[in-house]
Amino acid sequence: MVWHHWNGPSNCLPLILLHGGWGSWTHWIKCVPYLATRTRVFAADIPGMGDSADIDRHANIEILARLIATGIEDLLSDGERYDIAGFSFGGIAAAHVASLHKERCNSFTAVGAAGFGSLHRAVAGIQLPAPNLTDEEINVIHTNNLKYLMLAHERSIDPLAVHIHRTNIERGRFRSRRISMSKALIEILPSIKAKIGGIWGALDSTGNGIANIKKRRDIFRALRPNCPFDIIEECGHWVMYEKPESFINTFNDHLCQYNAG
Repeated sequence: MVWHHWNGPSNCLPLILLHGGWGSWTHWIKCVPYLATRTRVFAADIPGMGDSADIDRHANIEILARLIATGIEDLLSDGERYDIAGFSFGGIAAAHVASLHKERCNSFTAVGAAGFGSLHRAVAGIQLPAPNLTDEEINVIHTNNLKYLMLAHERSIDPLAVHIHRTNIERGRFRSRRISMSKALIEILPSIKAKIGGIWGALDSTGNGIANIKKRRDIFRALRPNCPFDIIEECGHWVMYEKPESFINTFNDHLCQYNAG
């Protein structure tokens, strides 16, 4: 399993970042420069994705979570506590890691997370390019996929977004969608000892409308009435790419609240 490390200040708890399905650490690329000024950052490539080794395509979330948890134990000092955030499918993985590590995990932040069963919307129109297409034709397909799934505004789809999305899809081997469409996050949430919170883009295509995003907030606050849960306006699923400044400010507020006192 490959991890990417930025050695920031050591006066705050280290931060673990887990990316979305068919992704890699690059889902966090616009946030890392700031976050690394705050603390040590460890961004994973989840097994079967990015630069990490293959895993059985049909492995369950429990197997994945144990692998990630073992990686954290190898990276950090014995018993060292940490904060964790997970985007999309990575939100499910992060929740299961937090459950495994109990009090060792200080906080879990879900970012546009999957695993909410019927609240989740399966986005239609996503295509995988045929191998015989030209480079330009392949990029057109990935641009359309970004429009349907990841970003709310066409102006947000820049060459970097296309490159990241294309590269991640080309390296994706693990089939995460079946887990994303399940209730895997809802079901594990009550067993998490850490502080919890959420950040969603108001126009998240997987959110199934603002009313259903607020239902996710209600699920979180039924367990922790005062937990932070923010909905950022004018951005889609890939909130930390489309509105990086708003996301960073919001996430920083969450981390300060988790670590207060």
